[in-house]
Amino acid sequence: MTSMITVHEWMQFLDDEYLSTYIQDKGSSIKFAVVSSSSKSDLYTGIKGRCQNLDYLFIELDSSIVRVHMPQDIFFGLANQVDWRLLARRFILQLGSKVGYNIESIDPSNEANIFHSIASLNGLDPEFVLSEIRPQIQNIVYGNKELAKDFRVCMSHICLQENTRGEYNGQPLLDWLTGTNMRIGAVRPFAIYTTINRTTARFFIESALLWINIVGYTGTVLMLDDYRVTLARNPRDDLRYYTRRMAEEHYELLREFIDGADRLCSTLLVVVVNDDFVDDRGSRSYKYAPALRTRIMNDVRDRNLLNPVAPLVSLSDDEVL
Repeated sequence: MTSMITVHEWMQFLDDEYLSTYIQDKGSSIKFAVVSSSSKSDLYTGIKGRCQNLDYLFIELDSSIVRVHMPQDIFFGLANQVDWRLLARRFILQLGSKVGYNIESIDPSNEANIFHSIASLNGLDPEFVLSEIRPQIQNIVYGNKELAKDFRVCMSHICLQENTRGEYNGQPLLDWLTGTNMRIGAVRPFAIYTTINRTTARFFIESALLWINIVGYTGTVLMLDDYRVTLARNPRDDLRYYTRRMAEEHYELLREFIDGADRLCSTLLVVVVNDDFVDDRGSRSYKYAPALRTRIMNDVRDRNLLNPVAPLVSLSDDEVL
């Protein structure tokens, strides 16, 4: 990969071709960016700022912390950065607006009981508001077959738990989502019977990304820092270390995401890698994952110019943002 593009120029292409258009229209894309450690913070800062302007949910996953070869850990890493109660409140306000309630002065990030707030603003009894919105939660959330069954059961309960008076009773649901307590017995009273594990995690990831869009966010941008995956020698610094087998498992997981990209609603996944990822001499190079390599390599390329919308780009750090 001799051709390069500056970080600033590539972010502009991401904005014009994806964030401001394609991803907003429920599309999805997975990009690999070869970037130096000195420019990585510029890339993150620039994309995060654009996400704030366009109301995207911005998620960072670091391979030095999260076991990125394990799909359930990717989900838990995502879930721990999502305010699930805020998402529920946003959705309830969305439903209240459809019913015709006045919700303009209600801030979903600062409400103890969203149903009570809607009722108070509209001069209604909270139980009446709940009775109006509950059927919609059942139809739109629980009845949405695009969401994994236990995920939609969980979201339905989290929405209804926002009517809690006093101590919040939905904590077992949040602990199950974030991997804090993976025992299925803790959420069985909510009629949830599935463990989030290697087999089921991808369905939960897809469901979470769809749910984020349903509640009103423009979409989700996932920044996955893969620097640690290509580290050949274990520095024994108490951070994650990946054997070659683990790296291959991670690359296969990325290949599965690429093949199933049409199920990632309104999502841009940017995998941030270093030169070792594309160095055929390296023991953690993507040459050991031919299925992934054939999906992201540039089959046709110009000697001097880089295609900015290619799945794999190399970014130069000769421009400071």
